[in-house]
Amino acid sequence: MNPFRTLRRAAHAAMRWFGIDVGRHHPGDRELVRLLARYEIDVVLDVGAHRGDFGVMLREAGYRGRIVSFEPLREPRAGLRHRAASDDTWSVLPYALGDRTGEAILNVCGDFGPASSLLPMLPRHPRTVHTGKAVVETRRLDDLWEQLIAPGERVFLHLDVQGYEAQVLGGVGRFADEICGVRMGAPLVPLFAGGRLFDELLALARDQLGLTLMSLAPGLTDPNDGRMLRCDLVLLREAALDRPGGVSVPVPVPAARAE
Repeated sequence: MNPFRTLRRAAHAAMRWFGIDVGRHHPGDRELVRLLARYEIDVVLDVGAHRGDFGVMLREAGYRGRIVSFEPLREPRAGLRHRAASDDTWSVLPYALGDRTGEAILNVCGDFGPASSLLPMLPRHPRTVHTGKAVVETRRLDDLWEQLIAPGERVFLHLDVQGYEAQVLGGVGRFADEICGVRMGAPLVPLFAGGRLFDELLALARDQLGLTLMSLAPGLTDPNDGRMLRCDLVLLREAALDRPGGVSVPVPVPAARAE
């Protein structure tokens, strides 16, 4: 193993722990925040938040609405809580979201990295392998909705759930019409056993949530041949631009900082 690469990874991990940006933001992130402003998004649900990189990006790019981050693994959640601690409108919950409430086995990366997944990783995935397992709590979003969202608030879902996108969307249930937008990874080749691919996820977001594709950005690529393996989709509800009158009221999240 290259000792310089090992040292660099250790340094990056330490910086992320203390909330220091290490240049992982996507070039389209600021464009996304402009879309959130245009659609007057009040709440971003950051599912699979890991150590909070996406939430940090939102704040640095100017988003000032509420963030509710979901991270079931204790180790990255500690870093996430550290980043959110001084932000009164950023809450943290210790759940994995899906289509059922209970417990599940999470396949964990060796460094508790963001490729941890509720689905088994396939050999086509280039980044890492799963080296352990953890029992985590799972929740359907519709079971939590009324605790998290006030009537009239506009909700945007950010999904970094490594093949589990369809299950998270399946847990939205009767609140599907209240989702104003989604950002999610969409694999072009199978990366996780049982994970849905690009065409299926696009159809699911369109047919189940009534969303329209607004942007598509390159994502994970194969380092050996340069083939794109996954892209990032942003979908929004076009009718949401005609916002009805009224002012939304922020909702406290009593369990936000509880284990």
